[in-house]
Amino acid sequence: MENIVARWRRELRGTFSNNSPTVPQWELDLEKGDDGGYFGPESAAWAVHGSMTTLVAGIQALLIQALHPGALAGVHDHSSYRTDPLGRLAGTIRWIFTLTYGDTAAARAASEKVLHIHDYIRGHYSTNTGEERPYTANDPDLLRWIHLAFTQAFLGTHQAYGGPIPGGADAYVADWAVAGALMRVDNPPTTVAGLRAQLAAFRPELRYDERVAETLAFIKDPPLPRSQRAGYKVLFAAAIASLPEEYRKLLQLEAPSLGPVPLPVALPTKAVLGVVHWSLGAQGPSELAARARRQRLGVEPAPRKRR
Repeated sequence: MENIVARWRRELRGTFSNNSPTVPQWELDLEKGDDGGYFGPESAAWAVHGSMTTLVAGIQALLIQALHPGALAGVHDHSSYRTDPLGRLAGTIRWIFTLTYGDTAAARAASEKVLHIHDYIRGHYSTNTGEERPYTANDPDLLRWIHLAFTQAFLGTHQAYGGPIPGGADAYVADWAVAGALMRVDNPPTTVAGLRAQLAAFRPELRYDERVAETLAFIKDPPLPRSQRAGYKVLFAAAIASLPEEYRKLLQLEAPSLGPVPLPVALPTKAVLGVVHWSLGAQGPSELAARARRQRLGVEPAPRKRR
C-alpha cells in the first residue's frame, strides 16, 4: 500500500512539472531577486494562486478561452497541447507562479518571454460576420480576452470552492491587473464590475463550432495516468458547475453529473482538492522560495521557532 501511495504522489507531482524527477530549478530560483515582488503573503493573488482551486480554474479558463475563434485558432494551429499537454501545462504554471511569487524582474522577464513566443503565433481566422481576419497571439484584443478569461476562471472557481480572499473579489481582479499590464493589456479591469463589462463586450465574437467541440473533448478526457482520472472527472465537473451560465450554454454543456443522476459537486470537489493538497504539501516550492527571498531582504519576518 505504501508503494502505491508513493507512486500516486510521484505521478501527481509529475503532472504539474512535466514529469520532472525533482523540484524544477526555476522554482528554486524564485528565492533569488532584489525585491519582494508585485505581491506578498497577504495579497489576494497569493490566496487564490496558492489554493488548490487553481486545478479547477485552469480547466475552466481553457473552456472560456476556447470560445473566441481567434484565441482558439492560435491554439489549434500552433499549440502542442495534443502532443505535449504536460509540457504546455508546466509552462503555464511557470508563468503564473513566477508572476505571483517571483521578484519584479523575474515577473517582467517571464512575461516578455511569453510575448516573444507569441510573436511567432500567427495566422487567419473567420469571424462571426464571415470576415477572414489575420491574427498574431499578441493582438491587443486576443491578449485582453485571454487575460479576462483567466481572471474570471480563477476568481469564480475560488469563490465557489476556496476560502476567503483578502480584500475581497475586487482585490484579486486588481492584483491580476498587474499581470495584464505586464502582458501589454491596455487598461485591464481592476474591479469585478469592470471585469464583467469587458467580458460582455466580447460576447458578439464568441461561438461554438467544430474546433471548440474538438478542444472540449480533449479537455474533458486528457491523457492522464489512470490513478488521476477519477479525480480529474470531479474537477472537470466542478469547472462546468462554476462556469457563468452564458458560457456553459455557449459550450452546449449540461449541468454536471458525477453518476446516473445530477449531484452537487462542491463536496466531492473539496474532497479531491484536499487529497491533492495533502499529497503536494501545505506550501509549494514557489511559495517557500518567495518567503525565503522576502526574509533575506527583510520584507517578511522569519517564522518563529517552536518551543
